Amino acid sequence: MTPESTEPPGSVRPDAPTATYRLQLQPGFPFAAARDAVPYLASLGVSHLHLSPVLEAVPGSTHGYDVVDHCSVRGELGGEEALRELADTAHAHGLGLIADIVPNHMAVPVPERLNHPLWEVLRDGPGSRYARWFDIDWTQHQGKVLLPVLGGPLGEELKALRLEGGVLRYHDHAFPLRPGTEELPLPEVLEPQWYRLGWWRLARTELNYRRFFTISTLIAVRVEHPEVFAASHGKLLELMAAGVIDGLRVDHPDGLADPAGYLRRLARSTGGRWTVVEKILARCERLPDGWPVAGTTGYDALHHIDGLFLDPTGLEELTHVYRAMTAPPTDRGGDWPATVRRAACQVLDHELAAELDRLVRCASRICADTPRLRDHAPWALRTALRELLVRLPVYRPYAAPGTPLRSADSTMLEAAARQARTAFTVPEEAGAVDTVCAAALGRLGDGPPYREFCARFAQTAAALRAKAVEDTAFYRYTPLLSAAEVGGDPGDPTVAPEEFHAFCTRLLRDWPLTGTVLSTHDTKRSADVRARLAALTECPRRWRQFLTEALESAPIAGPPGDATHTPPQPDAPQPDPPQKAEPHLDTPPRDQAQAHAPQTAARRTDAPRTDVPRTSAPPSGASPGHTRHTSTQLGEPPADAPQKAEPRPGTPPADQSRAPQTTAPGADAPRAPDPQLVWVAWQTALGLGAADATPVRLTPALLKAVREAGLRTTWTEPDAEYEDAVATFAQACLCGPNGVTGPGFAALEQELSAPARANTLGATLLHLTMPGVPDLYTGTESVYRALVDPDNRQPPCFRSQLLADLDAGQHPDGLDAEKLRVTATALRLRRHHPEWFGAQGSYTPLAAVGSAAAHCVAFARAGAVITAVTRLSRRLAERGGWAGTSLPLPPGTWRDLLSGTALRGRAPLADLFAELPVALLVRDRPS
Repeated sequence: MTPESTEPPGSVRPDAPTATYRLQLQPGFPFAAARDAVPYLASLGVSHLHLSPVLEAVPGSTHGYDVVDHCSVRGELGGEEALRELADTAHAHGLGLIADIVPNHMAVPVPERLNHPLWEVLRDGPGSRYARWFDIDWTQHQGKVLLPVLGGPLGEELKALRLEGGVLRYHDHAFPLRPGTEELPLPEVLEPQWYRLGWWRLARTELNYRRFFTISTLIAVRVEHPEVFAASHGKLLELMAAGVIDGLRVDHPDGLADPAGYLRRLARSTGGRWTVVEKILARCERLPDGWPVAGTTGYDALHHIDGLFLDPTGLEELTHVYRAMTAPPTDRGGDWPATVRRAACQVLDHELAAELDRLVRCASRICADTPRLRDHAPWALRTALRELLVRLPVYRPYAAPGTPLRSADSTMLEAAARQARTAFTVPEEAGAVDTVCAAALGRLGDGPPYREFCARFAQTAAALRAKAVEDTAFYRYTPLLSAAEVGGDPGDPTVAPEEFHAFCTRLLRDWPLTGTVLSTHDTKRSADVRARLAALTECPRRWRQFLTEALESAPIAGPPGDATHTPPQPDAPQPDPPQKAEPHLDTPPRDQAQAHAPQTAARRTDAPRTDVPRTSAPPSGASPGHTRHTSTQLGEPPADAPQKAEPRPGTPPADQSRAPQTTAPGADAPRAPDPQLVWVAWQTALGLGAADATPVRLTPALLKAVREAGLRTTWTEPDAEYEDAVATFAQACLCGPNGVTGPGFAALEQELSAPARANTLGATLLHLTMPGVPDLYTGTESVYRALVDPDNRQPPCFRSQLLADLDAGQHPDGLDAEKLRVTATALRLRRHHPEWFGAQGSYTPLAAVGSAAAHCVAFARAGAVITAVTRLSRRLAERGGWAGTSLPLPPGTWRDLLSGTALRGRAPLADLFAELPVALLVRDRPS
């Protein structure tokens, strides 16, 4: 790298970022630590630091999305003074600050007093000055807010309640007393309160406040009210006006009643500062045109980049091998659409039952008040809503009475309605579908009831999509784990070069400053893990061979007492195996720190349990943090909750539904619990690599995977025997002598190292040079292999010395240094020539010529810089390499910034990619 390219731009900051770097702030990495990293990040080439939420959060929170006070900067991070010092240091190095904001919800903390607005609502009820802040249905529970915090039914927990210091206490919880009731004794004092304490299991069906997805400890905030917006955004807007914060990332806008209205108000308040929204787009979905934002946070870009490195033919064969070797039932992992549909029905019937009930009540009121709509029975409205919601292919529609209707929304809902009608055996009763569809599209009329229904329908749809697809189906349908990623489509994840170019062309035209990402705090697997797994689509038969050999050393356990079970043969279709009846799908807490457990450690909201018997803890320093699908404190089982829930109708007796023993009678070797677990486990290990696939990382990840899948065990009804088998397999088999350290795994890793390298560097360079503003997750400038939280919460390891060595002329030695070099070179080029990559920087696809042309993806930006990458490199090698294939370059002499090679005219790809599988060319001089 040339010395002049390392110089930061001084104190001049661009209005819009050229590249951002995500920092996960937490007590172990506060503002001061971020300030210390500024010189390195400025040298790396980013223009802005992207900070996780900075407002006051639940004590000990490792993510900050559980805000408790909108008026204060978080004290555990150093407070406002430390934030301003960080901004001053960043500005001195030419960097700005982007802040993550959370308009959708606040925490229901422990103790509850930490959230002052909520405390006043619990004390004063609907007459509180803060009552409009929270989306509470006061018509339910006799005008009380249900707080599902008890470890058991109230009668069993009365002994744990106490009156102390003018408040009602339950272990570490503290609740206010309604004025005038302070002198009442227990249990009489409970009745006049504005809240009702309830068993945690009631949250699923009885909750009467809106929440973030199924997370009862995150209560929804009604920012659609101007006074709530002003109060909840005042401090952030003050910091922006003072120049401390330069732009915003908006968390989960799909949870809001009126996303477009909120974003318009936000844009007016910020003066139109650069803002991106965490909007998850389906493959054919488009961001609403009228939103005054720069674009999304970039999961749509992730999908298009990842898909380029998947071989469609190989993926089809890999899926065949998966179905043959694991034999999943069609709707439990065998077929993607069927798996999604079943998961959606289960989530709506169980985890979101309270939300569906509220929608039914809202629809019933509309019908009762409108003579032409009467006589739809509640069951018919419920069925219509259920069948309509589970068929939506996107997060939500954006319809509202009195506003122009997007054709995409009407087309989608009308198609879903046609399918939903088939659920009714009596055609006349199917009219309920037409009614709720018209209401969801805002066609029945204007006014509060109609607006409420539109908003609630859309909010419920968003929660359903997230929970059913990303938190359930992703863990059930697993032919290729890297395809099960936020914003992805595991059923059709491949992207052809033509589709990628069309996507980039559209981005530049419509959203030139949108965000783009490869790894985030929410991704299921980091980009470098996915890059390794993508190589499997180039060698599905080699994967089958490896897995077959692995099963010989750790066979799949058969039914109890069967020591002779052998895995299915991959070339023969298998019948659906008998399945354990699925347990209740209650809200799945990632953390079993319980509602009444002493608060000796900071609560967290999304980490998997690490206290399961005979499992290992997360990696040292791996702090769990917020994900888009966080867990609960309210509505989660307490520590002494029974390990088994009451069986559902049809559940076999325990001795028939229990997971098989990890060791069959008379066998010494530990046995895998089930074939799908084996498939997932070995792919997980391959994604991490032998050096990182340790029990301390694999065991929690596999336990989280099987709990999220919810087929054999769940967060709230764990099957201890099955989970022990999973843990035993992870530790004794994967990490044993025939596991990741064995010769078979080493041979597979070696064979895949070249395509994994090409995928890693190719995805990196595409991300940094395509249209949009790239966001780098902490640590991803070099090789970063991480799984879902909490595995991806390890403290950052900044590569300042390696970067300095590369700048001093050291040749990159290994993929770690190669990736850092590619990253820094591209980032610095963006910083010094923002006009090449911004809204005015044109995008021109370049086509290679020759027999291997399909293995090269190339494009020019602004006619001044060319990106070229290799795709499907293993297939390329099998077919004889580049074999005379070349890339016709635009006129002039071009120099590769990565290798120093000068090229003109038709550049032979064998020469262009001689040193690296990627190239970044700049024009030296015109011809």
